[in-house]
Amino acid sequence: MKSLRTLARAASALALLAGALVAQSAAPATATPATASAGASATTSAAEVRGLVDAHSHLFSYEAFGGMLMCGKPFDPDGIAKALRDCPDHYPNGELAWYENFTRTGSPTGRHDPVGWPTFRDWPAHDSLTHQQAYYTWVERAWRGGLRVLVNHLVANRQLCAIYPLRRHGCDEMDSIRLQAQRARELQAHIDAENGGPGRGWFRIVDDAAEARQVVEAGKLAVVLGVETSEPFGCRQILGISRCTRAQIDRGLDEMHALGVRSMFVCHKYDNALCGVRFDSGTQGAIVNVGNLLSTGSFWQARTCTTAEHDNTIEPAGVLPDQIARLLPPGISLPAYPRAPHCNTRGLTSLGQYMVEGMMRRGMMIELDHMSVKAADRTLDLLEAAGYPGVISSHSWTDPLYLDRIYALGGMVTQYGHDAEHFVDEWRRTEPSRQAHQVSGYGYGLDVNGMGRLPAPRAGNAANPVTYPFTTFDGVTLDRQRTGERVWDVNQDGVANYGLVPDWIEDMRLIAGPEIVQDMAAGAESYLRTWESAAGHAAAR
Repeated sequence: MKSLRTLARAASALALLAGALVAQSAAPATATPATASAGASATTSAAEVRGLVDAHSHLFSYEAFGGMLMCGKPFDPDGIAKALRDCPDHYPNGELAWYENFTRTGSPTGRHDPVGWPTFRDWPAHDSLTHQQAYYTWVERAWRGGLRVLVNHLVANRQLCAIYPLRRHGCDEMDSIRLQAQRARELQAHIDAENGGPGRGWFRIVDDAAEARQVVEAGKLAVVLGVETSEPFGCRQILGISRCTRAQIDRGLDEMHALGVRSMFVCHKYDNALCGVRFDSGTQGAIVNVGNLLSTGSFWQARTCTTAEHDNTIEPAGVLPDQIARLLPPGISLPAYPRAPHCNTRGLTSLGQYMVEGMMRRGMMIELDHMSVKAADRTLDLLEAAGYPGVISSHSWTDPLYLDRIYALGGMVTQYGHDAEHFVDEWRRTEPSRQAHQVSGYGYGLDVNGMGRLPAPRAGNAANPVTYPFTTFDGVTLDRQRTGERVWDVNQDGVANYGLVPDWIEDMRLIAGPEIVQDMAAGAESYLRTWESAAGHAAAR
């Protein structure tokens, strides 16, 4: 099996580059003081919360991929100076930071100022994918500006870990998930200690929607744990042969539930033993496709779709970057595909169905994004047959034609963190679906620290910029964000870090009016209703 060994050796290198194109004083810095306390208007009644929901972010991905690919931490017990410093291989001028350069500019060559605290000259930035963008005081500013529910996805990729030459941890995906869950609890304890002791902090990890409501009603941030990983419970496949069992799935779901995980993806980027994936397009798609070959032993298998729903088009690859092409085994090139629209021939496997059913039994939120349309269609069939509402598209990676089916079930849709104009356009386009199903809330999936770009500055904003200070929908006044010596302005910097989310919402208000803010402020309630319905359905089974 020499060819398989060749594939295995090259797999990690390809997956790293493929993943890169996805999408993406010693005292702690603090947000500008608000004129109203956070949470003062957090509820409209005892039963209904008011505030923003981020259904897809990755605060602890710095521990993923071996623990040395992402630079900086969301907190450090020894303070901000230790937490917000660059990776060792980025010094002295960023010239050796080939992964940062490649993901930011498409070239492995480039430079940046590696100094973080206190100057932050070059990072964090909306288009810098390997530097920490969610330091906890930045998340705190977003909470003060209206964020009420944050779904933090624990993330891992075995192949990204294997290729990067520097690492502090092993590459087992589930070990990485466990470590990140531990780090989440440590951050909660750190914030508690700053606020007077256990249970006193504003960052609260919750196990169910009722607890989330109590947290929000107390004026704090409800944090839900999720999982987005390529090989859940080790469920990979090689040349069509599954490396997974039902017993593994049961043990894995039980363990994740015990860790506090309440939302999960079934597959991500590469076909696995559970489901086929939704393709990437363009050069990115060509790279991810090669990664699929090296991960599973085969390229994506596509057919011309016979339904309106379809996966992203596998476009002609053209010339692969040299760094990618040289990793292909000799004599192997990208395949030709039939005419578009393209659909992955792989759908939800019997093991994938078993996992979906297991998640329903446990009242978990099922993430539809990244599934091929064949897999997503079968998953929705199962949910509809069961009347199960716990389904979500959290960051715009499913066919838009499925949104009506998601809403009809009582599920939730949140949009990827696009720039303000793009986000507004999609909010408007999907408004008829929400009206038809009487869904008032809308949310975002910022995907912070997920190797995807954050919202860029709005083009042509000189005519109607965000003016500082501004007042949020929750009655909180915010001035420009300052950390150390750096002051950020959303008009020039976009969402350079998580603390600028309220500024981004204000930017969208300027171009779309108060209606979009009203929908966003109803997002947390909408998410909690879906979660409550899923748990209630599971309890009634």
